[in-house]
Amino acid sequence: MAKRFSGHVILVTGGSSGIGFATCRKLLAEGAKVMVHGLTLAEARDAVRRLGRGAKAVGGDLGNPKTCARIVTATVKAFGRIDGLANNAGIYPRHSIEQADEEVFDRLFHINTRAPLLCAKAAIEAFRAQKSPGSIVTIGSINGWMGLSELVVYSMSKGALMTMTRNLANSLASEHIRLTCLNVGWTATENENRTQLAEGRPLDWMSKLPKSSAPTGKLLDPSEIAAHVCFWLSPESAPVTGQVYEAEQFPIIGRLNTQEM
Repeated sequence: MAKRFSGHVILVTGGSSGIGFATCRKLLAEGAKVMVHGLTLAEARDAVRRLGRGAKAVGGDLGNPKTCARIVTATVKAFGRIDGLANNAGIYPRHSIEQADEEVFDRLFHINTRAPLLCAKAAIEAFRAQKSPGSIVTIGSINGWMGLSELVVYSMSKGALMTMTRNLANSLASEHIRLTCLNVGWTATENENRTQLAEGRPLDWMSKLPKSSAPTGKLLDPSEIAAHVCFWLSPESAPVTGQVYEAEQFPIIGRLNTQEM
């Protein structure tokens, strides 16, 4: 029996760790060929070593706009085609409005907003050249709806991805090019753990989460998010396009915090 992604080639940005790495692993298990992007080629190659057959590596800072087209071109060169893009890479440094300046804004928007757009543009051009359908899943954040006070610029950068997804999906639907934005909730990645420890949380902070933040008693696991990424990349989710999907363990809109009632 053919696997869900047999014959498909997917590029995963930020695929060397966290949600990206979990997505690469699931895609490979389901028959895909995967181009693993990392900030550096060494990081990407290390991820490929751990992932095994079917994966290849490409590196580059997405803050450089030329990297976006280059990694799509590298994917087509390595595998002969591209069928999907997981726009996963992103950064989330903390900045309040008092700390936000043009340097903070430019760095966050270059990586979190401009790069997904330029990667999508390059992938769309490749889909058209192949005369084939394609799917793009962009990792947003529940912070895109409002966000914490120390995530003002980050939240803005993620909010823009919802508009990008809807706009491109509307204009590309007749070409069978589909786009989805996953607004991901609090997830237990390596980077998140490092961030929380650096801010003074104890080593066992993940075991002491309030139910208001994690009703199930634990954070989302990268593998759980990867399952959603793969569904929306796959033909199983067709012909639906332009959706902003909340990958969270509680409702985002209209939620009552019953823990405080």
